[in-house]
Amino acid sequence: MKAQKIDATPLQNLDEWEEDLLRRYPDPEAIATGKAADAYRNYGEPQRDTVKEFYRLNHTFQTYDFVRFKREEFLSFRKKEMPVWEAFDFLNELVDDSDPDTDLDQLQHLLQTSEAIRRDGHPDWMVLTGLMHDMGKVLCLFGEPQWAVVGDTFPVGCAYSDKIVYPEFFKNNPDYANDLYQSEYGVYTPNCGLRNVTMSWGHDEYVYQMLKNYLPEEGLYMLRYHSFYAWHREGAYGHLLDDHDRRMLKWVQLFNPYDLYSKSPEPPDAQKLRPYYEALIAKYLPATLKF
Repeated sequence: MKAQKIDATPLQNLDEWEEDLLRRYPDPEAIATGKAADAYRNYGEPQRDTVKEFYRLNHTFQTYDFVRFKREEFLSFRKKEMPVWEAFDFLNELVDDSDPDTDLDQLQHLLQTSEAIRRDGHPDWMVLTGLMHDMGKVLCLFGEPQWAVVGDTFPVGCAYSDKIVYPEFFKNNPDYANDLYQSEYGVYTPNCGLRNVTMSWGHDEYVYQMLKNYLPEEGLYMLRYHSFYAWHREGAYGHLLDDHDRRMLKWVQLFNPYDLYSKSPEPPDAQKLRPYYEALIAKYLPATLKF
């Protein structure tokens, strides 16, 4: 199978997607202490055509076959292998100077997320989940376009929910003309469980697959579905869920605010925190990660 090469970068920075999320899902209580939730991602709230263009591309090219191709390409994890802390240095190549909320690098953002989780007394595996949840964005460093790295995720191979952002753009997707893929269950069966559903390709699935042998099931759901807003915020796709998914939903919902609202102007002291996190990494993860 050969995927179509699309070279397009609609967002000015990866964080524009998160800014759009915060407009769609404002949380009345910020996790971070730096400022109120409604002050986050404040660009003067213009209508951002770049986000709309991002979703036009995402919804046009995230086909069932495209996802299968990307899973085959990346889930063999033959691109790189490196120690976990070195992997953070690699991720830091995605530093974004245009983010209006923070000039922190990727590791510092992840530390803010994990430290907010730790401060609230959650289990250490959840702290580690916060530290690792954006590691999948290294896909950008392997040449993947933004629409195949970030963005709200959704099932492919079945009918699209109108709860997905910009659902009108799915009319451009080749799968839209496939009667099977546009039926309610598509290639799936009633209540088959999300573990049997193929999701659109991006950093969520990639980091889940990277860490699936090392974290508890609750943490793995946080990694795999934290961008599946049509499910955990809008309640869509109930016909595909099983009882296990319904039990895990509360964990995804617990994690989500720490991801969206943990940014603060105060940079975490990475060197001071490093011994704690190196011990935590050693408790759960192998010495090196494969990418």
